[in-house]
Amino acid sequence: MAKKQVTLIFPQHLIKEPVIYMMSKECDILPNIRRARVTETSGEVTLELEGSEEKLKQAVAFLEKKGVKVEPVGGDVVS
Repeated sequence: MAKKQVTLIFPQHLIKEPVIYMMSKECDILPNIRRARVTETSGEVTLELEGSEEKLKQAVAFLEKKGVKVEPVGGDVVS
């Protein structure tokens, strides 16, 4: 199992959608919320994702396809 920390930046129209839940179910990833700041107009969440390397790549692709900006945290590289 691999772990990766990422910061997700949500566009306003996705703030109330269960995107993290959908990603975890579809990609078989275990998310752990490390920090979150959500208002009515913006959302930013730092997550630790756990799963196989392939599943982590699928999860990042899933989030980006939904319109969520995915940024690596620290020395992690998101590919």
